Amino acid sequence: MMRRNSLIAPVVKWVGGKRQLLDVFEPLFPRQVTSYCEPFLGGGAVLFKLQPEVAYVNDINSELIQMYEVIRDDVEGLIQALSEHPNEKEHFYSVRDWDRDKAQYGELTKVQKAARTIYLNKTCYNGLFRVNNSGEFNAPFGRYKNPNIVNAPVLRAVSGYFQNAQVTFSSADYTETLGHLSEETFVYLDPPYDPVSGTANFTGYAKGGFDQAEQIRLRQYCDELDGRGIRFMLSNSATEFIKELYASSPYNITIVKAKRAVNSNAARRGQVDEVVVRNYE
Repeated sequence: MMRRNSLIAPVVKWVGGKRQLLDVFEPLFPRQVTSYCEPFLGGGAVLFKLQPEVAYVNDINSELIQMYEVIRDDVEGLIQALSEHPNEKEHFYSVRDWDRDKAQYGELTKVQKAARTIYLNKTCYNGLFRVNNSGEFNAPFGRYKNPNIVNAPVLRAVSGYFQNAQVTFSSADYTETLGHLSEETFVYLDPPYDPVSGTANFTGYAKGGFDQAEQIRLRQYCDELDGRGIRFMLSNSATEFIKELYASSPYNITIVKAKRAVNSNAARRGQVDEVVVRNYE
């Protein structure tokens, strides 16, 4: 196993991010993880906690995956590009609108696009990565006094990990990433969560969303992984739908407490139940 570097941590804030649950999750992980797969990567908190030598990571959000590839390939260029973005409302909305002109956006370099992703995430309201039906970023300006737009030590540490480990990136349907895995690979499944209420929405991170039909398809794919002898751990919100979906399974089910930080009403932020499903002891 590689020696863990404490500086390796998420570079973006993500809805449903697992940083606050890592201490709860750690006893639930397999004792040793060398080969790892995370098909719903998001902010990557679990990946950066485990720091496996071999990892297959995927996210349907191609802008996010491109950001990680830039961190691996040109972290210094990214740091320089980020330093050119001020925490100003007018500039924020100008940068947010870059993708409204598809032709012009296509002419931007990968570094410019990656810097945009991080900058908008650091300065938008509540760090919420949200897109509209056209796949365009649409979260409003956050009005933070001093957001940490350029976290150079963390960016360099993550870049070093990506370069020293064997990390394969992809942006496709999760089944494509899971289809070629060997029995030695541990899989962590962190899909967009089933909404805990009629007004909650954890599906806006990518065009198309992730509805209950997708949750059912994922549940069926868990059985396929189990049949192939692949260890997996899945987390989701503890809604009645999700609990019923896995109730009849032979898997180990644990309820944990998570802090919900993303809500327009501060009074509604706090501890919520999450389901953790594992096919191993």
